[in-house]
Amino acid sequence: MSLNALGLTEAAAGIRDGRFSSVELVGDCLRRIDEVDHDIHAWAFLDRDHAMRQAEAADDHRKQGKAVGPLHGVPLGIKDIFDTGDMPTEFGSDLWAGRTPRRDAAAVARLRAAGAVILGKTVTTEYAYYNPGKTRNPHNAAHTPGGSSSGSAAAVAALMAPGAIGSQTNGSVIRPAAFCGVVGFKPTHGLISRSGALELSRTLDHVGVFGRSVADAALLAEVLVGFDQEDPDTRPVACPPFSTVAASEPPLPPRFAFVRSPVWDQAEPVTHDAFAELVGALGDASSDVELGPSFDQAVDMHRIIMEVDMAHNLRRDYQRGGDKLSTRLRQAIERGRAHLALDYRNALSTIAPLNQALDHIFDEYDAILTPAAPGPAPGIETTGNPIFCSLWTYLGVPAISLPLMRSEAGLPLGVQLVGRRGNDARLLRTAHWLVRTIGRTGRGTRRKVPSAGATSAPAAEKGKVR
Repeated sequence: MSLNALGLTEAAAGIRDGRFSSVELVGDCLRRIDEVDHDIHAWAFLDRDHAMRQAEAADDHRKQGKAVGPLHGVPLGIKDIFDTGDMPTEFGSDLWAGRTPRRDAAAVARLRAAGAVILGKTVTTEYAYYNPGKTRNPHNAAHTPGGSSSGSAAAVAALMAPGAIGSQTNGSVIRPAAFCGVVGFKPTHGLISRSGALELSRTLDHVGVFGRSVADAALLAEVLVGFDQEDPDTRPVACPPFSTVAASEPPLPPRFAFVRSPVWDQAEPVTHDAFAELVGALGDASSDVELGPSFDQAVDMHRIIMEVDMAHNLRRDYQRGGDKLSTRLRQAIERGRAHLALDYRNALSTIAPLNQALDHIFDEYDAILTPAAPGPAPGIETTGNPIFCSLWTYLGVPAISLPLMRSEAGLPLGVQLVGRRGNDARLLRTAHWLVRTIGRTGRGTRRKVPSAGATSAPAAEKGKVR
């Protein structure tokens, strides 16, 4: 097996144990890029010589007997909204073509401190919004990889890099992970610093990660979590042991609240059928739970915050180069300029009460089970609908997309798990349990989800949270 096919956790362990070098791993990744990226277009910037020099430095460091970090010598993709002091950062916009930052974003600096090789910059949609970029879905080039972290998800799915980072202001980690068939993890709001990254909305922006397993996502997120005085939403708390907890056995079999959410009518028939099978396979470990009417306006409130904040944060680009922005982005900014201050303040003030309302679910269930997207990836003229992510991004809760199912056409169908705000490690452990219990079947047909087996979790009545 080529080294580029290894997951991030396996790759890190192999270099640490001396079974192969960073030069060998990075070389295999670059060869894979040469083989497939002319069809996928996952990379916005790639300097092969610079990547190899980083790998050589990592190997020299280890040969000298120096301490190595948890990602030592492992190549990663960085969404092109995160500043990199040695590479361009262009935000997917012609207005910023050739921009060369002077220093790394906080997230990139943490990855380098952990020993990672920054392989290159992955494609983002324009300003991390909806306008499709050049990237194609690795499973079928006629379909979108999702957005806005399109290049990061596609690079991991196509075995060009074992891991990557992205961002989510609406559905930009969970949706592309679901469409590309990889694991995408969006931690609790404020756990990972966003300083040095494009700001769309302080309230909604999250840094997220992509990997090929829950263990990969846990390791990458654990490296990134930490206090940064330049990001006022981070806090000086101890880093949770994501990897250890994620790999551990739950004290009791997890229980899942199957939440269709207020937007269930936008899910495609294949999603209805697939989740009916999955919930049936989980048996007594899963129960239907309704959120209630207090959540009905949450998607609209998310949109108000996003559009107002974008209108403010992108105002200079709108004023100096509005004709160079896509029609869809320009219209979003103009809607943001028109929203009432009262509606904006109301949308902000509703986040805490709705999180408190969710406590009734998380007191009884380990995770919410819900779709990651309305269906499999649509065509390349769109990045897909983020509607099944909007509520959870608005509330700032942790969410993870798991590639557990496929459509009849062979396109991935993502399963989204959502956890209580701040309970990221428990969510990762629950996700790992679900993947291990449900497992995988062959490619090319819609998943017939096997039985999850006997569980000691008692049956629960259908619940409702108001």
